[in-house]
Amino acid sequence: MRIQQLQYLEKIAETGSMNEAAKQLFISQPSLTQAIKELEKEYQIQLFYRSKTGMTLTNEGREFINYTRAILDQVNLLDTKYKSGTIRKQIFSVSAQHYAFVVHAFVELVKLVGGDEYDFTLRETMTQNTLDDVQSFKSEIGVIYLSHFNESVLKNLINEKELEFVPLFEAFPHVFVGRENPLTQKERLTLEDLEEYPYLSYEQGDMNSYYFSEEILSTLYRKKHIQISDRATIFNLMVGLNGYTISSGIISSALNDEKIVAIPLDVDESMILGYIKHKKMSLSPMGLQYIELLKQNISDYGFNLL
Repeated sequence: MRIQQLQYLEKIAETGSMNEAAKQLFISQPSLTQAIKELEKEYQIQLFYRSKTGMTLTNEGREFINYTRAILDQVNLLDTKYKSGTIRKQIFSVSAQHYAFVVHAFVELVKLVGGDEYDFTLRETMTQNTLDDVQSFKSEIGVIYLSHFNESVLKNLINEKELEFVPLFEAFPHVFVGRENPLTQKERLTLEDLEEYPYLSYEQGDMNSYYFSEEILSTLYRKKHIQISDRATIFNLMVGLNGYTISSGIISSALNDEKIVAIPLDVDESMILGYIKHKKMSLSPMGLQYIELLKQNISDYGFNLL
């Protein structure tokens, strides 16, 4: 086994493509393929499923890469400490449903530890993609919510993917609307108050099941319904169409959410927001720091951690 082979392995897992990994590593594809074949032969395991759509880690490959990443972390630490002139490039990736506190903590992480060189990724994406990203090591951490309605289905899926869900805080549903919306005249809202307004939700692609919805109470009938793919658009439609969505209640004025208001909704429901990680993989120092920043942001907004 060579350190270079482990670096190759991580790049293939990251890109999901032998060709793309070879390009980013500045080596030929046959050389990369041979290096991985030698690694598989040495340890008598199959690291990847190979198909026309790309490269996917096998179960053995996922477990193997957990150990190799720990080795590479130690190599990076040695290089940083002892190699003259070495600048350690900071790397971190998180996937999440669409939450302001996730972005806020990410911004603070980059400012705090980014340094002169870094390669960070924040994916605000669909629920299924969040789970898949963590399973396939595209992201170290994923952020989602569970409720009484979706908990059974999502926890089963989380277990199947060898992930675990760690609760952060409990939130009670709030209605997000633009500041000029007539609903802002009320201190609390009921479902009846919302009937004539456009309901906005995040689309979930092929997994457009109620269980994967980012909005609690997703099974209720709405006369007017618009699906959106990103937070900027959903905020624009709140302002432009007096639309609304239902979420945790956390809005970040520091991230240009000042045109949006969160109003408590009178329903007997709650959301448990938390993060997902690999069962067999400890969080990196960067991942642990991000979780602490998440917790700090949550506390700053007045929510109690679980």
